[in-house]
Amino acid sequence: MTTVRNEAVSPMRAVTTPPVQGARVVFRNLTKRFGNVTAVDAVNLAVERGEFLTILGPSGSGKTTLLKLLVGFETPTSGAIELDGRDVARMPPAERNVGMVFQHYALFPHMTVADNIAYGLKVRGWPKERRQRRVAEMLQLVRLEGMQERLPKQLSGGQQQRVALARALAFGPQVLLMDEPLGALDRALRLEMGEEIRRIHRETGTTVIYVTHDQEEAMVLSDRVAIMQQGKIVAHGTPQSLYLDPPTEFVATFFGGYNVFPARCVQMAGGAGLIEFPAGRIWVPRIGSDGSRARGVLAVHPGSLRVVLEATDQTGGFALRARVREVLFMGDDTVVTCEVEGYGRVVVRQPSVSMLPVAPGQEVTLVAQADHLRFIAEGVGP
Repeated sequence: MTTVRNEAVSPMRAVTTPPVQGARVVFRNLTKRFGNVTAVDAVNLAVERGEFLTILGPSGSGKTTLLKLLVGFETPTSGAIELDGRDVARMPPAERNVGMVFQHYALFPHMTVADNIAYGLKVRGWPKERRQRRVAEMLQLVRLEGMQERLPKQLSGGQQQRVALARALAFGPQVLLMDEPLGALDRALRLEMGEEIRRIHRETGTTVIYVTHDQEEAMVLSDRVAIMQQGKIVAHGTPQSLYLDPPTEFVATFFGGYNVFPARCVQMAGGAGLIEFPAGRIWVPRIGSDGSRARGVLAVHPGSLRVVLEATDQTGGFALRARVREVLFMGDDTVVTCEVEGYGRVVVRQPSVSMLPVAPGQEVTLVAQADHLRFIAEGVGP
């Protein structure tokens, strides 16, 4: 774990209160329109008790609006939001038992750490002694013992985020919503806080719905990822399944960073498909049984490509001539951006120790093993 300057970390101890039992969340045909703009479009999705679900998508895809509908900051145009079978879509936020952590913390600058954590408890009418006990438990959970009298300005960014997390969890919500909570932190703190969020999730057992546009965060933190595009859930599954076997072209490019080429399946045999794409034809070992005669894309991940000077019979079948545009040394890996005539930009990410020395303007061949290719037919998805 990365060590952060001035970050106080105490030995892990169990929280004294019983773990929260997370709620099951179900969105049923949930829609939200703002005038002529449909921000959330007929979303159907179930989040299981105690699950860590990340909602991932580009800016404007509807992620934050979906959270606001769940917490009660917005009212849906139509559809239902169920917590353990109870429709809460039109209930006031205070009646939903849902906590929220914002990107910019939203701490009260004039209040101490303890008072910030206790604020929601005071609003809910908890007596003073009970509030004090709960604040002590939350400080222990987020590893900030001894800092209860500090003001937010006396804390590091990571410590402020821990206070925001403690405040959201203090009243025992069954669902915790997190809207880009690591976006304001530097890389080292994001890694550390990601580990802390996972630890706290395990210890509390609450259901977490986490919003981000960062693919790496989604892969590291989540039990499952739901990907949004233009207000719709276009795919959901484990990070591994979405990354290694993307169901749509959008998931392949947005979540996995794949290079894609227009293609069609011209023949099927034993679950494999003969795929025709601009550079020729190649047998792809694994495609769907309904792929025959289908149009779609041939997808290859940057990490599956290698740069060679000339293709040989041993290079795996996929070979594409290209011109190097840029070479970026990234430490363990080197990223080479190439231009393929008639197609455009193709990215290669190869271990630096095996990368040929190439320079911008040089002609090379990009090769890949056939079993690393994916054919994605048009019109498939969840």
